[in-house]
Amino acid sequence: MEHGLPPVHFSFQGKLCQAIGISGYCSSLNGGPQITARFLCTTGSRLSPVALSCTQRKPELIPSSKMSMVRTTMEENFLEGTLHFLSDFISRQHRPPKEVISHLIRQILLNSHQEEILQNTYTLLMKIQMLHPANITTVGWDWTLLKYTMESQERLPGRLLFLQYVVQTLEDDFQQNVRLHLLQKSISKKVLSCDTCFNNVKEVVEWLIAVVTGARFFQLQEQTQEMTHSSAQAGAECSSSAAQPASPAQAQLTPPTFFAQKATLLLQRMLSFAVEVDRSPNRSSCKIADLIFPFLLNIPTRSQREALLNTMESNLLRCKLLEMMFQHSCDAPTSLPLSLSKILYFLGHSSVLLQYQDEVATWQKWDELLQYLSLLLLSYQNVIAEHLRSSLSERVDLIIKKAKPKLQDDDDISQLDIQLKIKDFLSRMQQILEKPFPVQIKEKVSMLKKLFLIVAAN
Repeated sequence: MEHGLPPVHFSFQGKLCQAIGISGYCSSLNGGPQITARFLCTTGSRLSPVALSCTQRKPELIPSSKMSMVRTTMEENFLEGTLHFLSDFISRQHRPPKEVISHLIRQILLNSHQEEILQNTYTLLMKIQMLHPANITTVGWDWTLLKYTMESQERLPGRLLFLQYVVQTLEDDFQQNVRLHLLQKSISKKVLSCDTCFNNVKEVVEWLIAVVTGARFFQLQEQTQEMTHSSAQAGAECSSSAAQPASPAQAQLTPPTFFAQKATLLLQRMLSFAVEVDRSPNRSSCKIADLIFPFLLNIPTRSQREALLNTMESNLLRCKLLEMMFQHSCDAPTSLPLSLSKILYFLGHSSVLLQYQDEVATWQKWDELLQYLSLLLLSYQNVIAEHLRSSLSERVDLIIKKAKPKLQDDDDISQLDIQLKIKDFLSRMQQILEKPFPVQIKEKVSMLKKLFLIVAAN
């Protein structure tokens, strides 16, 4: 949508739009200004959002005469013609039928091996998404198709582009429904709810672990660097936050590395939707963490564990997962709720139980543990400061009211507590490592101490 246009003069209807609040776009069509506003309209005893246009023009389907031309090219399997006509016919006022979007995805994006066709199809899909964002009734893909695409062993060069498109539709629809307080009617609620379709969330976790560990790259390496760079240029004008194609610098990476990184970020975004879309993010994050934890324990290398944890978009989910990991590694597990006291307890009672594929020095294992403890502390601080345990609707109210973070008694730790625990940890390290501390351990302990002091002071 376009913003920042100069003010224009409207009729009474336009003034009404201004009075009730505008969240839309202004454009000049047929020689006159148009404004689209969203406002609350009474429907029985309920208030519901409606789109109001000063010219009363809503987007319509592409005229049947033009669609007959498109359908002819589809029947003849004339891909270039289909893409050309649709690109010409789609505008802010004219959208394609749902079945045509589905055809673009199934029969072209996931069925073509021609790089130019793939690039043009992705660009067209993103153009449609930009002009006419998909919702629960118009979305052109379903979970069955996504599951097949992600798990198929067939050669599917358009696989990553499809995943980008899927996440973009989820992103746009999620943000729109957050604004309207209608998350229960979102695509994410339909396909990623921990309450109603948890098996789908489980599948996303399995795909994520497979990509992170390299167990299966979903044959993303089949796509060439040239195609990646070209799709970045072709889709740049139409894609937004969730579906940004590769930059030239990224395209210089070897394809498996780049595609794995991109797929990881996209799948992590899907998990963040799963955390937020139900009424209790706290409960959802616990359920997802329970899924991921056994996989985390079996990941064989530090770099893969870091890839999983560092790319996690939900601080609440990362908190739950790291808490489970440290609780598992404690010589004497504690019943304390997650708090600053519990994180400080982990410092004094955790051991290194993670798996290592190759021979790794003992100090390096402790170095990784200290890194994750700092990550847990920072994630916990974000959870508290941003009210992430509350539902999205409650969170908005808390932010508007400038509510202070809700602390627990166990969050009250003193500087002396921190200094004593750090001193005890250093003594333990001296016994375990015997030799003089590597500089990396000293730096990690120093950083952790500073973080504790800052967080405790705030």
